[in-house]
Amino acid sequence: MSTDEPASGDSRVASELLVRAITGVPTIEPGDDLFEVIISSLVHAEVEPADGDVIVIASKIVSRAQGCFVDLGGITPSDTARQLGKQVDKDPRLVELILRESVGISRKTTGALIVRHRLGFVSANAGIDASNAVPSGAPEGSGPWVLTLPRDPDATAASLRAKLAERFGAEVAVIITDSWGRPFRRGTIGFAVGVAGMPPVWDRCGATDRHGRALEATESAVADSIAAAADLVAGQADEGRPLTLVRGLRFHPSGESAEALLRDPENDLYA
Repeated sequence: MSTDEPASGDSRVASELLVRAITGVPTIEPGDDLFEVIISSLVHAEVEPADGDVIVIASKIVSRAQGCFVDLGGITPSDTARQLGKQVDKDPRLVELILRESVGISRKTTGALIVRHRLGFVSANAGIDASNAVPSGAPEGSGPWVLTLPRDPDATAASLRAKLAERFGAEVAVIITDSWGRPFRRGTIGFAVGVAGMPPVWDRCGATDRHGRALEATESAVADSIAAAADLVAGQADEGRPLTLVRGLRFHPSGESAEALLRDPENDLYA
């Protein structure tokens, strides 16, 4: 996609995409060099990124590499966390961690706290995940263990993108993804928490439709769309496919980050 309006007849909307899960990615442990793991996985899969490719990375392996494991057994919940835990029927230690990862509570319901995450988006339970969250070598009797989201997904995406571009000599983009639910809809869907090398949003305001009418409020969440497509082949359970290649898009390189996808809290009806 492009932040520039294409000339007439020069559509930048892809008519065909390749979305390929890269298999064979090993289990990531704290301190692992994520870039080297990605390179070896791509080489093993005989994939060489080219201009316009997007490398989509599940946030979980970034969190694991960064050591974002938390032993809830080591957390002492505050009085606020204990009270909220009773209200929503959640472990007060987990509630305490949710509060630490958040800047505000949006909604409360049994089993979930909808919060504004420290990274700026609204999500359930601050994106904290208990699945596949036990580090190797965890002491017997420790836990329960959970994983928080990466510390700075945009910075990680930018660093990986720069290294991949240098390694392959190609203008690639990197998206780091997580899964979340949405108001009024069932189920989770992939979304972008970190973006580098491509415009996260394609603003088409001012373009015209097929009848010449000017578009007034059309913005495409390109990075989230890519994240959702990658989620279909990566899976969310025991598939072990945290790395995806998306090929076929056309966009100009961009210095924007996932922050471009955030809605201003003052104009967010669901905040």
